[in-house]
Amino acid sequence: MTPVVQSRGGVPIRLTAERWTYIVEEHAELAGMREEDLETVTDAARIVEGQGGELLAVRTMEQSRAIVVVYREVDQSDGFIITAFLTRRLASIDRRQQFWPRTK
Repeated sequence: MTPVVQSRGGVPIRLTAERWTYIVEEHAELAGMREEDLETVTDAARIVEGQGGELLAVRTMEQSRAIVVVYREVDQSDGFIITAFLTRRLASIDRRQQFWPRTK
């Protein structure tokens, strides 16, 4: 069964088996962290816009390391996870337009 979580925008977001396999093949450090990936979408500290319409959910894991889950909201009733990765390069994420929480 494909797990589905709710994004901060209230959209159901799917993580298919094919996408999860791709994520752990490309980012082996995420093996065993499927639940953390899903939690990042629902409990992101912030969400920034990607370059092609996707959204990046960001959650700090430890010190200056964060998990980033890239996903797309197709419409109000459907969305899917594209990829995920761990990073210490938060400056590149900080330069992006913040989507949530809304800044003044």
